[in-house]
Amino acid sequence: MHAIPTSTIGNPSEAGPGSAIHGRRQRAWLLATIGVLALLLVAGGYAWRHATGPLPHYATVVAGRGSIAPAVVSSGAVNPVTTIQVGTYVSGVIQSVLCDFNTRVRAGQLCARIDPRPYQTIEEQESASLGMSRAQWAKDRASLDYAQRIDARNADLLQRGIVSQETADTSHSAWLQARAQVALDAAAVAQHEAQLKAARINLGYTNIVSPVDGTVVSRNVTQGQTVAASFQTPTLFLIATDLTQMQVDTNVSESDIGRIAEGNAVTFNVAAYPERQFSGQVRQVRQAPQTVQNVVTYDVVVDVANADLALKPGMTAAIRIVTSRADHMLRVPGQALRYRPTTQAVQPDGAATAQQAGDPGARAGQVWILAGGKPHRLPVAIGLEDDAYAQIIGGPLREGDAVIVSERSAAASRAPAAPFGLPVPGR
Repeated sequence: MHAIPTSTIGNPSEAGPGSAIHGRRQRAWLLATIGVLALLLVAGGYAWRHATGPLPHYATVVAGRGSIAPAVVSSGAVNPVTTIQVGTYVSGVIQSVLCDFNTRVRAGQLCARIDPRPYQTIEEQESASLGMSRAQWAKDRASLDYAQRIDARNADLLQRGIVSQETADTSHSAWLQARAQVALDAAAVAQHEAQLKAARINLGYTNIVSPVDGTVVSRNVTQGQTVAASFQTPTLFLIATDLTQMQVDTNVSESDIGRIAEGNAVTFNVAAYPERQFSGQVRQVRQAPQTVQNVVTYDVVVDVANADLALKPGMTAAIRIVTSRADHMLRVPGQALRYRPTTQAVQPDGAATAQQAGDPGARAGQVWILAGGKPHRLPVAIGLEDDAYAQIIGGPLREGDAVIVSERSAAASRAPAAPFGLPVPGR
């Protein structure tokens, strides 16, 4: 008898070669299918991305409240409020100089002296002439008294018939002439008195004195120098009355002058103190235009306190004149008003709201916020603007809204940065 073989069903380890080959084929088919599907997904994503473009990255700033201060920027020169030019009325040689730069002077203080000898001689001559005139006047008054007595005597003798009419007339004429001569002498005395006074005034002008209390900021004369006061008085000294109060004279263009008014706040810097900010106030907007190469400017005078004497005459000031100011106002950066999205997938525009703001000075504008991942336009009414912010006085924008100020593509944001600041090759 032959033995019956044992069944191998249910025992894979003991299966035949055909079953193993079939299993390996199934696994290979499954792996190939998964690979094809993965390739299709990658290709589809790549195609969709290039069809729609990379999504940009948006930089936003929260709309908040704060101060807005529009300003006019200009430059000017720091000067004393009042500067006195001290000159000379007479000509001559400078005998001595008693004041120098930065000298503190008082009113009436002697600063220089012109050689007084020529004027002393003239004063002495006029004094002698006055004495002669007075002596002549006294002599003629005595002659007048004598002529008056003779005239009275002859008139009495004429009544009694002792003298002739001719004699009486002659004595009366002599009296009249003597009286006229006395009047002439009085006028001559007055004339010589005036000439003597003028000579003494000119002699006094040889002393150059300070007319005010102040500080000498300029000296234009030296000892031994000859000054000639003919048609134009030479300036010997410049005296600033009070250096603790200064002014800045700035030229503002005609396009900005309409925004400036007396009382506007001013801030400025000078090169000597780059970290320090000075403040002042507009005192005067002068009506005299200045035209240089067809450019019209107006002088705006700014008052500045200078208690510590830090500001020196002649310094150049970079000025910022605040023309108006609004505090605790809804504002957005000026960059948000200039932003425009590069993608076409934006929400529909709204209507401008400048007229709805009720402010005749408002103008229409727009800002963009993110809604559903896309830029959404909000029409706004713009009020005051300064260098950094713009006031929002109308429109649907609310405090706390994030407005878009710029955008950057995803590819640009992922671009590798070159070391040491060098440009990336191929870009």
